[in-house]
Amino acid sequence: MNPRTVAARTAEGPAPVLLRERNKDVALLVLNRPQARNSLSEALLTTLAEAFTEIAADTSIRTVVLAANGPAFSAGHDLKELTARRSDADGGRAYFTQIMTDCSAMMQQIVNLPQPVIAAVQGVASAAGCQLVASCDLAVASAAAKFATPGVDIGLFCSTPMVALSRNVARKHAMEMLLTGDMVSAEDAARIGLINRVVTVGAERIEALALAQQIASKSTHTVKIGKEGFYRQAEMSIAQAYQYVSQVMVENLLSADAEEGICAFIEKRDPTWEGR
Repeated sequence: MNPRTVAARTAEGPAPVLLRERNKDVALLVLNRPQARNSLSEALLTTLAEAFTEIAADTSIRTVVLAANGPAFSAGHDLKELTARRSDADGGRAYFTQIMTDCSAMMQQIVNLPQPVIAAVQGVASAAGCQLVASCDLAVASAAAKFATPGVDIGLFCSTPMVALSRNVARKHAMEMLLTGDMVSAEDAARIGLINRVVTVGAERIEALALAQQIASKSTHTVKIGKEGFYRQAEMSIAQAYQYVSQVMVENLLSADAEEGICAFIEKRDPTWEGR
């Protein structure tokens, strides 16, 4: 791997808040604020957004793995940074609005990214950190990982994390997490559908990269169509969804990669993807 810094140096110190590496056609993004439990500071939110914008335009990248350094995946918003703005003339309203807007936009970037994004969770993912995991298309977690939306414990309900959480797990599971703030083990997170699989401690990044490589071997055109269609149909009525995906299937059938893939299957050979 060849590490490449995508974050500017910040006042927090010489280390960049986000690291980026390349493993063949997989992009690896690593949250790098371990001393602050990888809380989503303004700088980290901005840098993540910039990285996703760049990745979206890079057709050589087929999948993305989002990982973190240190004992925690992400503790959510940087509460010290937010609290410091209460001394603003408006009590922090404008800054809070900016941060929530920027964070929501970045989460939506993950969903809208052409490439699938896989979270590799090594430790605690709480509040907006849990939201970050839920926003990813897939998630692999260490057996030591835990998940929570504990805002209710400090008088700040996890309303924005609720959006991604409630779209991943059943309502009663989501409400229990939101109303109690309790930590959920990796095993329970897999059981309720928040993550895909649990692996031994220390193997989560390796497993996520292997999963990313498996997906990267598929047609990028087909994967892009599938990811976009999955999220769009999920918000429709069943009749609208079938009408929409039927047209998606027709267009997909007419693509070069579908023609090649079907022919390769019939001819019992490996397909050669064109990406269209």
